[in-house]
Amino acid sequence: MTNDTTTTPEDTTAESTITDSTTAGAPGRAATPGREHRQITLPEDRYATELAFLAAHDPGPRPPGWLLTPRAVVTFVTGSAGEALGLPKDATPGAGVPRRLVIEQKFVGERALVERCVVTLAGERGLLLVGEPGTAKSMLSELLSVAVCGTSALTVQGTAGTTEDQLKYGWNYALLLAQGPTEQALVPSPVLTAMTRGAVARVEEVTRCLPEVQDALVSLLSERRIAVPELAGSEGAQVHAAPGFTLIATANLRDKGVSEMSAALKRRFNFETVGPIGDVDAEAALVRRQSRAAVERAGAPYQVDDAVLEALVTAFRDLREGRSAEGWEVERPSTVMSTAEAVSVAGSLGLAAAYFPGDRDVLSLLPGHLLGVVRKDDPADAARLLGYWDGPVRRRAEQGSATWRALWDLRAVLEN
Repeated sequence: MTNDTTTTPEDTTAESTITDSTTAGAPGRAATPGREHRQITLPEDRYATELAFLAAHDPGPRPPGWLLTPRAVVTFVTGSAGEALGLPKDATPGAGVPRRLVIEQKFVGERALVERCVVTLAGERGLLLVGEPGTAKSMLSELLSVAVCGTSALTVQGTAGTTEDQLKYGWNYALLLAQGPTEQALVPSPVLTAMTRGAVARVEEVTRCLPEVQDALVSLLSERRIAVPELAGSEGAQVHAAPGFTLIATANLRDKGVSEMSAALKRRFNFETVGPIGDVDAEAALVRRQSRAAVERAGAPYQVDDAVLEALVTAFRDLREGRSAEGWEVERPSTVMSTAEAVSVAGSLGLAAAYFPGDRDVLSLLPGHLLGVVRKDDPADAARLLGYWDGPVRRRAEQGSATWRALWDLRAVLEN
């Protein structure tokens, strides 16, 4: 990927949960919410065993406030390459932590990119992950924050409606009216909470925030404190960042012109570009793994064969890069043909095969799903997909590929 990435995380956990025995499993009735009933499991829950294992595996020096060593953080994100790591003989892990464990690869990409991110955080400097949509910037920021401070939840979602209060603090108005401005009435933002804990805060889509909201980050990252003028005269008038505090922000290149970051704010961040997955086999393996997990979470068998997934990933890569693997020119659609979208399409094909078995060949559904992705930004891009069919798809069919011949025969789907 130049700097390669992954996409949507697989969300499963083996942790025990709280359920209501009177409703669990009853058709049409919801069980009491617990971890096993969440659509998405937080990485701190899902990877709790790995985090505890790595903390015991590498007892080396840690930056202030860190749960793991920088080397262990990189291993947590990139995996142990299939190798089972062992704990030192004198290590005393907690209950349920094995003495040997293979660390799962969570981010498909260059280890050097992850190492640079970790060094930035170890220096308590802001980290900005930039790239096209769907290249796992948010996932990487989650994994880094979990490995550093144990939580990914101290997050502000940037939008045009995000206010400065959401980056600093608000008030419990009932207490404010009853007691006046007191520390008990103050409601800290996720960023303020991270500052007091010495943890990592996350700001998603920072360039979607209005410039005056972004400006609040400038002083925050420079002075490492937040003033609360309403509490003037008390100890809470200035909230100082504890050692270990830092901030990870993400920004889509497609949103670059929405609210351009000021030069002052840019100087407070180290920039890292997260690009699409460079290796076709790695991308295909990721799409297979993630889509299989999504279908199996729905309780359905996964019935998308490798030939269909290979054609899906190949089409996405051709359209994304503007050139086929054979070197044929392809007109790129305006939509970002991201790995995340490929996972979504593969998951939809898997669910169609599971819930409508025998109705039609799974491959026959691929053109319609591709059309839906391509037309997201501009309906006129449907013509570009048709041009792709008349180019690489037709040529591969003429070369004798049964899969591409079947896709070529489905061209009429794109005309309708």
